[in-house]
Amino acid sequence: MTALVEVQDVRKVYRQGGEAITPLDGVDLRIAPHEFVSLMGASGTGKSTLLNLIAGIDRPDSGNILIGGTNITQLSRTRLAAWRARNIGYIFQTHNLIPVLTAYENIELPLLLLPLDRSERRRRVQIALEAVGLTDRAHHYPRQLSGGQEQRVGIGRAIVADPTVVVADEPTGNLDDDTSEQILRLLSGLNQQLGTTLLLATHDTTAAAMAARQMRLDHGKLTPLADGTRAATTADRSPTPQPAPRRTDD
Repeated sequence: MTALVEVQDVRKVYRQGGEAITPLDGVDLRIAPHEFVSLMGASGTGKSTLLNLIAGIDRPDSGNILIGGTNITQLSRTRLAAWRARNIGYIFQTHNLIPVLTAYENIELPLLLLPLDRSERRRRVQIALEAVGLTDRAHHYPRQLSGGQEQRVGIGRAIVADPTVVVADEPTGNLDDDTSEQILRLLSGLNQQLGTTLLLATHDTTAAAMAARQMRLDHGKLTPLADGTRAATTADRSPTPQPAPRRTDD
C-alpha cells in the first residue's frame, strides 16, 4: 500500500527514577491515505506516546516518522510547529476546550495559526460545525454543552484545518455508552464520507472495531489484529458530513 504515515523502527525511552521505561521498542506502522486504523492496548502500554510522536508533539529516541513524505523527526522545533499546525488534527479524551471561548471560537483556534483571512476562517468553521452537527450551538460556551457536544467541538477543531492526519486519543473514554456510540459513528462518517485519515487509540474493543484495520500495542511492540469489518448497519447509521474545507493557502 502507498503509505501516508510511515513509522520506521521507532524507539522511545522514559526514565522514572533510576528505571528505564520503554513504551515503544522498534515500532513500525504504515497507514494509507484515507485509512481508519485503531490502536488497542491497556492503559500505560504506549498508545498516547505513539500518537504524540506521529503528531509531532514529542520526538522518538531513534527511528523515523514520515508523514506525506516529510520526515518530521528531522525538522527543527520551529518548522515542526508550523508543520503540525497544517497537518495534524488531535482529538483529546478530555476535550481540552477553552472555557471562555464559544464552540465557534474553540473550533476556529487552529486556523489562527494559518495565513487565512477572516472570511476564509468563517467558511471553514461553518463547514466544521455542520460536519459535527453543532450549527445550532456555535455560540454556546463549553459549560452550556453536554459532554458529547463538547467532544463534537473537539472533533470540529481537529478537522477544521483539513489536516493530513487526525489522531484520536481515547475520544470516548469519558462518555456514557450512548454518547460514545454517537461519537464513534461521527468519526466513522468522517472517514467514510470525507476520507479523513484517522488513527484511533483505545482500549475499547467496540471502538476499535469501527476501524478498517486494528493494531495492538503491548510490551513496546505493535502487532496486527484481524482486519476490522464495519457492519453495514453501522455504516448506514453514520452521519453524512458536509465536504471538508480544502486548503486555499498552498
